[in-house]
Amino acid sequence: MSAITASPSTPMMESVSRAITASPSTPMTESFSRAITASPSTPMTESFSWALRVHDLNYTYPDGTVALEHVSFEIKKGESVALVGPNGAGKSTLLLHLNGVLHSSGSRGAIEVLGETVDPKKVHEMPDKIGIVFQNPDDMLFMPMLADDVAFGPINLGIKRDEVERRVRDSLEMVGLSGYEERVPHHLSGGEKKRAALATVLSMEPLILALDEPTTNLDPKSRSELIDILKRLKDEGRTLLIVTHDVNAIPELADRVIVLNRTVVADGTTREVFSDTEMLLAAGLEVPVIMQFFLVLQAFGYPCDVLPLSIEGAVRNLTRTIANGDGHVHLHIHKHTHSEVDSALGKYQHHREAGR
Repeated sequence: MSAITASPSTPMMESVSRAITASPSTPMTESFSRAITASPSTPMTESFSWALRVHDLNYTYPDGTVALEHVSFEIKKGESVALVGPNGAGKSTLLLHLNGVLHSSGSRGAIEVLGETVDPKKVHEMPDKIGIVFQNPDDMLFMPMLADDVAFGPINLGIKRDEVERRVRDSLEMVGLSGYEERVPHHLSGGEKKRAALATVLSMEPLILALDEPTTNLDPKSRSELIDILKRLKDEGRTLLIVTHDVNAIPELADRVIVLNRTVVADGTTREVFSDTEMLLAAGLEVPVIMQFFLVLQAFGYPCDVLPLSIEGAVRNLTRTIANGDGHVHLHIHKHTHSEVDSALGKYQHHREAGR
């Protein structure tokens, strides 16, 4: 590692320059090589519209635990998709199949990325096609300075020095960490680490981003900052696959939701999936809080046939309803109101039902 590390006091660009002069055979740390080991990028054609295609993917762990069964779906270029499901549903296992890190006889030939079948023997060719951001950022930050971490991937892609320096600057700017080049990664806050980990993947400029629980364990400010970054990437046309339990973030980040519970349970627009109460309860999932709130408002007579999924949708709904009501809305209580409120509150509270 001496060829690609630098003293904390070394200026960022000097550190990156030293790293780039390292031999291409320089060993990479074991903890990160599984995600970003790479060789010079392979040209890709634009003759296909699918970013990801998964067909009949199966995987069983060595201890006999069945993780994935007959999983099939397709994601178009530029599409932003949320992947949800209960704990143990196989979501993280699926992500590790997308770049060939996990594989078995049951997964061979089951995954195509940008028109090419994923070959476990060519994992080193994947980072500039699909980048995976792990749930724990400490799994992706291991160098003495942040600039070194962000430069690590491009260096191992064989990128020239000037281009590496540009990618480091641009990636840190995209995640709001400009000026952090010489910061020690493990001294960053939890939210900063999440963004730093994303920068280490963005620096390889993958066409597809897959993120495992990006908003977990973040305070409200850090969560909002990260969601804004992902929204910008979505608006720029980046293909996103976001594994998350954060249902309140999904309407902002994804137009489509795939529900996984070892196999694909549901696949549709955000509204279609969140409208299927029976399926959500069976999968141990909930809907966005704002949607539950408007269910309660309906019990008080609020006219709302289509429940909003986000705060922005709620504002539009309220504005339209109030405008149509001559500047105000009539809410009332009748003899069935309390039972209807209880029904609305309990509709998605499956954990309460389990405790009765």
